Amino acid sequence: MRRWRPLWATLSGAAAATFLSGPLAGPGGLLTAVAVWVVISRAEPAAVRRRREAAHRDLPHLVGLLADALRAGRSPIEALALVTGALPGPASERLATAVPRLRLGVDPRAVWDDLARDPALAPLGRVLARAESTGAPVVLAMARLAEALAEDVRGDVEDRARAVGVRAALPLGLCLLPSFVLLGIVPVVAGMLGTLGL
Repeated sequence: MRRWRPLWATLSGAAAATFLSGPLAGPGGLLTAVAVWVVISRAEPAAVRRRREAAHRDLPHLVGLLADALRAGRSPIEALALVTGALPGPASERLATAVPRLRLGVDPRAVWDDLARDPALAPLGRVLARAESTGAPVVLAMARLAEALAEDVRGDVEDRARAVGVRAALPLGLCLLPSFVLLGIVPVVAGMLGTLGL
């Protein structure tokens, strides 16, 4: 859509100007064209949305592995390097950028704050930043976060499963209705008409 943004904005502006006509046509068309331009500019491309959703789906597994690596006695930097190498995917790619920064001596709070701004990895970044600033044990925070993220993912899966049943009702009804009419109602009506002598 972004590639054809000038065309969509022009067409929508022309359509609004045609629809409004009169003295409001020019300002209304211009306002509509600008609004369409802004909406399309802010729209997230499909590839970016898919990568963000994949990173969001991978996050519980990544956090679980990170908690296990920390529980095994690894330092946070070693645990991050180990986990990002073991679990490929969009979440690991985003998290892998933190490892070289930490190894170079960048303040961990700054790294975790940057991670907290990432839409997919924000929960992990917030927990790590909080643990860094308060001195709380990272292992317990990671274990709690892994459980919370796993429950969120289970809830999302259950919601999607319920939505499938609702979405399937209309197509199934449309498929079964003709057969119900042909096999259930037409013979009864034909039998009744036959007994009436019509």
